[in-house]
Amino acid sequence: SLILTVGASITSMPPAAPAVVGICALTGMFLLWRDISSKLKGDQRTWGSLLGQYAAVKAVGLLGRRQRRKLDLDTVKVKEAQEETLLKRLRKNADTCYGRQYNFSSIKDSEAFRALHPITTYEHYRELIQRIAAGEQKVIIAERPLILAMTSGTSGPSAMLLSTKATNAEFFLQGVAVCLDVMREAFPETDSLQRTAKLFYTPTFRQSEAGIPIGPNSSTPASSRHMLNLYTTPAPAFEVPSEKDTLYLHLLFALKDPTVGTLESNFASTVFYAFAALQERWQELVEDVHSGTISSSLSLEPKVRTSLEALMKADPQRAAQLQSHFQGGFSGIAKRLWPHLHLVLAVDSGSNQIYGEMLRDHYCKGVPFYSPFYAATEGLIGVNLWPQESKRRYLLCPRSMFCEFLPESSLEEETPRTLLMEQVKQGESYELVITNASGLYRYRMGDVVKVVGFYNQCPMVEFQYRRGQMLSLRGEKVSEALFLGALKKAVAQWPGAQLVDYSCAESGILGDSMGGSDPHYQVFVELKGVRNLTEEQRHKLDVCLQQDSAVYRSFRIKGSIGPMRVQLVADGAFRELRKRMMEHSLTSPNTFKMQRVLRRKEFVDFLLGKTVS
Repeated sequence: SLILTVGASITSMPPAAPAVVGICALTGMFLLWRDISSKLKGDQRTWGSLLGQYAAVKAVGLLGRRQRRKLDLDTVKVKEAQEETLLKRLRKNADTCYGRQYNFSSIKDSEAFRALHPITTYEHYRELIQRIAAGEQKVIIAERPLILAMTSGTSGPSAMLLSTKATNAEFFLQGVAVCLDVMREAFPETDSLQRTAKLFYTPTFRQSEAGIPIGPNSSTPASSRHMLNLYTTPAPAFEVPSEKDTLYLHLLFALKDPTVGTLESNFASTVFYAFAALQERWQELVEDVHSGTISSSLSLEPKVRTSLEALMKADPQRAAQLQSHFQGGFSGIAKRLWPHLHLVLAVDSGSNQIYGEMLRDHYCKGVPFYSPFYAATEGLIGVNLWPQESKRRYLLCPRSMFCEFLPESSLEEETPRTLLMEQVKQGESYELVITNASGLYRYRMGDVVKVVGFYNQCPMVEFQYRRGQMLSLRGEKVSEALFLGALKKAVAQWPGAQLVDYSCAESGILGDSMGGSDPHYQVFVELKGVRNLTEEQRHKLDVCLQQDSAVYRSFRIKGSIGPMRVQLVADGAFRELRKRMMEHSLTSPNTFKMQRVLRRKEFVDFLLGKTVS
């Protein structure tokens, strides 16, 4: 009926009207073609994929600008935005078992909520989540969870949390859309129709008794056909179960496209390991580009191999270019392989800081980095509105979670008192306590952040450390940030050495194998450019930490803590350790974070077995 109505309208137009409509349509098509052409690099794209990418980029761009305006308004009235967010959560879940137990329906403001509800840790939820996994409805939240999301287990055993439509929607609207708007403003070159090489590994899931998927909180790009137009990797490759084979395919299809504009992954560590694999397998990859085939060393299902090989065609010219670039060495290789590469989009703060630094100093010289989010399995925490600043700071999102703050000085108290967003002070550090959209209430996350300023009334924070990733033999409390600072100072004094990776352990974990020595730190480092460390060089690390931590120094002087033992491990030891750690948990390569303080003896024993000096 709509077509008939439009047709009738056109036939009843004055004689000149159809011509005007036709001219307008042609003008619109010409402007669209010109806009697409201006954003295009290279000529290996179909119009269908270009239009799909153009539409997706425009839609997310409009959404991003709108969400950014909303965020700006919320930062002016932080207290009001936080109260509304909290009450919305409580009202939604008031008719659950948990909501009735804590009388959510009677709570009118955050003060009443904090008076009625205790501060919680994961143990508070363990049994409740098991009931949900078994199929019980309306236990903590009103809706059925999409998945039972496993945490990465950085600072202890993996925990199983709930992931809902609401948490996913918030992450996209308040996180992804806002950060893409920030990215295009800071890096205008990214507003193009170049494809992105996205490093993503399809997670494996198991089912709970009630059939709810259990696994990491990440969805494959292949689940959205519209988004696939943005990426170099075709859909079938995202479904390959082997991380090693998937990475090979990511690299292969990215190398085929000389116009790649962005390298993207959740974490800088994933990008770093991708370049390490590229350095090992470049000859095999070049041969595949040359012949238009996919290496027989990949264990692919016949159907997947057939569909991927249909997308390959022999390209001797590109293969010759690639071979020349690789033979020229790997320093600055990213910009030589992809001359139009504008950005590496990956989190490079916290435990990923050293990978970001190594990429900037070696493989990705001259390419800007943007660390967009501060997020966890619990949900979106903050966004980075200042991508060009080297210090990564994140604006807390007032409508993603209701946030409370435990002052660092009160973390060990039995009933510590929390502060709200409008009460925190610049320069002070706090542990985050969050109430999210998926059933966590006044939950101690274990993340300690430092308030480094305010955007309007909203705090900006820098991640400091995870409470479980603290070295503390005698109560000295050496954080990850503090230890890494001392380690970098020491490495700078070891001629020719470059830090690749590191982990520590408290000597007590070694048990009887420690002998009768004083408690000490066991430090494992993987280095480039050095095959041996002298005793003097090892001692430098102890000296640097004493310089940076007065408390550690006082225990060393008293003899309560013995000198740290520094072990140089073989090349690739941490890559193998990463694989073992993932086997021990349900985390995926997309969400894995290296543990900087090892709490499992088998991991310490593994690195001891890899020690070369």
